[in-house]
Amino acid sequence: MKIHKEGYKTLRNILVIYILTGMITSLDIKILYYTTSIFFCLFIPALYFFRIPRREYKRENGIIYAPCDGKVVVIEETNETEYYNEKRLQVSIFMSPLNIHNNLYPISGIVKYIKYHPGKFLFAWNPKASSKNERTSVVIENNKTSILCRQIAGALARRIITYSKVSENINVADELGFIKFGSRVDLFLPIGTKIKINLGEKVFGGQSIIAKY
Repeated sequence: MKIHKEGYKTLRNILVIYILTGMITSLDIKILYYTTSIFFCLFIPALYFFRIPRREYKRENGIIYAPCDGKVVVIEETNETEYYNEKRLQVSIFMSPLNIHNNLYPISGIVKYIKYHPGKFLFAWNPKASSKNERTSVVIENNKTSILCRQIAGALARRIITYSKVSENINVADELGFIKFGSRVDLFLPIGTKIKINLGEKVFGGQSIIAKY
């Protein structure tokens, strides 16, 4: 296991504040005891939150992998109006604060489109979150399929990070981005794509098979 690079600054800030507080209150054992307790209550959960486990990725052709860890909360046909302007199969994965929070590319291909949308911070399970919340959309295409992957902020998640660049060649399980403190990732797949997961199922980024094309 390792710590994600997005966590370095947060962990450093917690440690610096603790050291400075300790320097100021070192003569008062009682205060130092309380500050140490607060430090561990912040630092240990932060370490857990930014953890990245070591995993093996198969990266097989014709398979759409989960873009993140979480629970499948939506599988339905919907009108995708941002990029395709057509009916698509929507698969939504809810990420709780306890899940791994890095986001991975579900297929290999070329990044064709990226757009950030400012918005609200509704709870991620709200059906309106996909179109009303702060979000970033990324379209990946190859010679067999085209997928829109949407990172969505939630009530707790207030920062979406996307590493994608237009015209970039990417592989399955390469890192797409990171959402701090949970939220949701939506996939918009072509109608006719063979879905291989069920509603309520737990999935793991880069390993669980979402669909085949």
